[in-house]
Amino acid sequence: MKIDETNLAIIKHLRQGRRSFRKIAEALGLTENTVRNRVQRLMDEKVLSITGVVDPGALPGHRLVIVGVKLHDMDMVGAAEAFKALRGVVAVTIVTGRYDLMVLVLLNQEFDLLQFYTEEVSKVSNVQSVETFVVYKTFNIKVPYVL
Repeated sequence: MKIDETNLAIIKHLRQGRRSFRKIAEALGLTENTVRNRVQRLMDEKVLSITGVVDPGALPGHRLVIVGVKLHDMDMVGAAEAFKALRGVVAVTIVTGRYDLMVLVLLNQEFDLLQFYTEEVSKVSNVQSVETFVVYKTFNIKVPYVL
């Protein structure tokens, strides 16, 4: 799917939070139908997802961690698919550098880091090693509530 300037402008308006298609159309000089159709197409093509997200720092008892993962072999896509299905996982990225994957994980008092490793990461057979980076404070990060 081609992401043109109009699609980007619509996405920027949606980034600001919940807004009616009519208000977006007025701001961009488009018809409400055009905005509605473009948003639907972006969603159908999995380019855009409209979902509620939260500031993890505002959630009492919650903690965000980043886990660097080294794999035994180069099946990075397969491992990323396995990680994205684990409880607490917000996002998985394949990266360059000393790790193969970086995994963003949301934890709370009922589901802590030890449980994440023993109950979830242990399901992924390709893991050579992990390193945990505890996030003390976030700036401009909102995540879906996955717990």
